[in-house]
Amino acid sequence: MLNRILILWALLASHSFWAQDCPNPVYPANGATNVPLDATIDWESVDGVPSYNITMGTTPGGDDILSTQFASGSSYVPPLGLPANTTIYVTITLFFFDQPNITCPSYSFTTEPISTVPECTEITNPLNNAVDINPNTNISWSYVYAATGYNLSLGTTPGGTELLNNFDVGNTLTYNPITDLPPETPIYASIVPYNPLGTAMGCTYQQFTTRAESEIPDCTNIIYPLNGETNVPLSPVLEWHAVPDATGYIVTIGTTPTGTDILDGSTFYSNSTPVVNFESNKTFFITIVPFNDAGAAEGCTQTSFTTLLGCGPFLDFDTGEYVIVNPEIDFPATISSCDNNGPLIINSTDIAEGYRWFRIDQFENESLISDTSDVTITENGRYRYEAYNTINQNGNTIECPSSQVFEVVSSEMATIENIMAETLVSSLRITVVASGNGDYEYAIDDIDGPYLDSNVFNNVAPGSHIFYVRDKNGCGIAQQKFAQDLTVEGFPKFFTPNGDNINDYWQFIQPTETQKIVFKSIRIFDRYGTFIKQISQYSLGWDGNLAGRSLPAGDYWFMAIDDSDREFKGHFSLKR
Repeated sequence: MLNRILILWALLASHSFWAQDCPNPVYPANGATNVPLDATIDWESVDGVPSYNITMGTTPGGDDILSTQFASGSSYVPPLGLPANTTIYVTITLFFFDQPNITCPSYSFTTEPISTVPECTEITNPLNNAVDINPNTNISWSYVYAATGYNLSLGTTPGGTELLNNFDVGNTLTYNPITDLPPETPIYASIVPYNPLGTAMGCTYQQFTTRAESEIPDCTNIIYPLNGETNVPLSPVLEWHAVPDATGYIVTIGTTPTGTDILDGSTFYSNSTPVVNFESNKTFFITIVPFNDAGAAEGCTQTSFTTLLGCGPFLDFDTGEYVIVNPEIDFPATISSCDNNGPLIINSTDIAEGYRWFRIDQFENESLISDTSDVTITENGRYRYEAYNTINQNGNTIECPSSQVFEVVSSEMATIENIMAETLVSSLRITVVASGNGDYEYAIDDIDGPYLDSNVFNNVAPGSHIFYVRDKNGCGIAQQKFAQDLTVEGFPKFFTPNGDNINDYWQFIQPTETQKIVFKSIRIFDRYGTFIKQISQYSLGWDGNLAGRSLPAGDYWFMAIDDSDREFKGHFSLKR
């Protein structure tokens, strides 16, 4: 079973790989040249990616410049700057905690050459004029642009070098003297950056004073859980080796390598501690730092462990990949049944070892109604569908379910109540009014569609049409024929100039069933034959007025002459 799940997971992971986009470089751009040596590497943020790793080398995918490091957000500041006059390949890896990481293709840029000697730097630890400094302290300083190395001098007098004389520490930003500094003594330190063009000029010393001699403790090693251990209980007792000269231990635990969301530097005075209610199926990262009055241990390494596998996702430390046991399901939140079609039969197409269907009552109680891949439902309401796989763990069989709560609702074929037409200049706006217990969509002149959610059709040509209303849940299609009420060759039988923007103008409408008709003139007369108005077929039409005065409701006549000198006569009504 597990092998089948691993294959399924691999397919899902492969799909995830292709679905996930790699970020584009922001700065430096791919192929950029003369990039400053103190450039910050920036790339686009990708939705759904919790963290990034960055690697830099002189070949695609190489790490001879920077081994893989976690990035803060979507940028990285190289602490030692970038090597000069070098083509650098950057590789970004999308880091996930619940699926395999995705390594993106490398891109490259070229840095500028060194053109000047570096400036002086500043010692950051210990701070200038600091007192009570541990004799075993490290000396640290700030990065300087274009520096390729640093020379360190230490003495007990201003400018003295008897403790360390112009020692080349290389291209690093920290140095731990081989022997402790003299206790309770002023120490004078100077650090001078250099590069192939020369050394910084005029660099001065900084001073600090050491305290009485004492030893900071060494780091410890964890006893339980061991680094990389899996199936760790949710309430384990963490244990590590006691350090003889340690006063206590600073413990940090997070769900990411840089996280502190479980313990944030908590202090313990013994070499073990119980932890209650770790989350299952997660990897945790732990760092333990012993300390005493002299200070805290330095350079202590981080370890990790994974809690009980359960249903996953869990990390396979042999492959570095995550495995998911729960089945993938694809099930809607709402299902409609057609009225008068009998019981609703639903069949699951999800791949799983087992299935269950539950009816949920008004008190949220569930009752099992089927334990196969299909179910027969006879009434509307709320239900829950569950599909599950199993896994053997520590001699026990565990079910790993995925579920979806859904609602069954009724649906029916629509009833077309009305079709309303609004006459525009040369077309119609049709509104189809339908009723019924369903979710409907609308089409014109073709039962196969296309169907639209809107019941309003614009730019409809005059003439006869059939409108269709289809239930989206498959409960049937209603249809109704509509024919526009016209007189001779496209002249309306009435109009209503009342300012409601519907039939406000009387105008010829070009029929679609005949050859296009072009009129030289369209003249309007009252019922006594008195000439009132001549209109163009390309205008809005007649608004029912004569010389700014509204004419009364009643019958009117028209005579139109086309470009072949044929006459068209008829009458129509003005309604107010």
